[in-house]
Amino acid sequence: MSNRGLSAPRLEHMGMVLSGYVERGEVSGLVALVARDGDVHVEVRGSTTLGGSRPMRRDSIFRVASITKLATAVAGMILVEESRLRLDDPIDEWVPELANRRVLRSLESELDDTVPARRPITMRDLLTMRLGFGSVMAMPDTYPIQRYIREYRLGGDGPKLPTQLASSDDWIRSFGSLPLIAQPGERWMYNFGSEVLGILVARVSGRSLGSFMRERIFDPLGMKDTSFRLPAEKADRLPAFYRFDHDAGSLVFMDDPVHSDWLAEGTLESGAGGLLSTIDDWFAFSRMLLNKGRLGSERILSRATVELMTTDQLTPEQRTGAEIFFEDYRSWGLGMAVETARRHVYTAPGRFGWDGGFGTTAWVDPAERLIGMLFLQRAADSPGPAGWYTDFWTEAYAAME
Repeated sequence: MSNRGLSAPRLEHMGMVLSGYVERGEVSGLVALVARDGDVHVEVRGSTTLGGSRPMRRDSIFRVASITKLATAVAGMILVEESRLRLDDPIDEWVPELANRRVLRSLESELDDTVPARRPITMRDLLTMRLGFGSVMAMPDTYPIQRYIREYRLGGDGPKLPTQLASSDDWIRSFGSLPLIAQPGERWMYNFGSEVLGILVARVSGRSLGSFMRERIFDPLGMKDTSFRLPAEKADRLPAFYRFDHDAGSLVFMDDPVHSDWLAEGTLESGAGGLLSTIDDWFAFSRMLLNKGRLGSERILSRATVELMTTDQLTPEQRTGAEIFFEDYRSWGLGMAVETARRHVYTAPGRFGWDGGFGTTAWVDPAERLIGMLFLQRAADSPGPAGWYTDFWTEAYAAME
């Protein structure tokens, strides 16, 4: 039995459960971490490719997808703390492409059937996903706007590789040519707020999003393997990324590590989902948030800012239509999800974090001083949680002493 925060026998059982997913061929491999009160447990299972001989490593580099949003939010709040941005000021000065918005009269409307936006988009709208545009949860081409999202390569209609997205300037120009789906501030809609926020951070800081994050977040926290592009000398640490082909009934490559999209010169440093990272790098980032903005001698954000970011910022009306993301126990802070009720073994009021559609999950529970992360590389097959997700989190909470 552990003498600190976690039970050794129960962690051993977690390892057996996670190994089952590898042995059944549901994933090629994975890395998991659970930490509580200085007790840190890491599981490394499987290989970097299905049936391959190269074992997964603790320092394997993963496409972390949408948990990138937390880093983008931190970058934005650094600029707020420096008074270079304000939460409730319009972003028009920095992103003129999104000034003078028009809004679709209804989701069924053609692009010319619009009304004026009641107010400009603010930085708070970006952080809370209330800018008035987001992923349309419907079958492709159900509504006219979906065709333009796809043709303009804006993302938001399924997992995308870096080269499948437009460049930053083309992306914001195309996005700015479209009407909003809802009035700014009216409702939570997924993903696009973080993408625009990344472009805003780059423009205000006068440098690329990646270089700003490197200087202000990654280097101070010792996150040496976190970036938007994979250096060639680290390519052997990148696992294969799979999706399930329902016609073939098997897993197929979505990104072959030998010719990975992340090795190419990236077009868009996606603030919504473009980062690569390791379990230990993201553990450092999570510890910083758990410690209210500080890790060791490095302070990234103030305590007040982290408390604001991890507090529910939505009304029930603003969550309407997003039940698939939130159900009845989750809401949204600034750049990350915040849980509001205990509905599962692993959900608890105040727990914050997010999940990535490429097979990553990372959450912090301040009340329990618990950090948990599971990194694997299989695209989400459905909006609901996969078995490995629920099993990992159930086992992590069951292992607390």
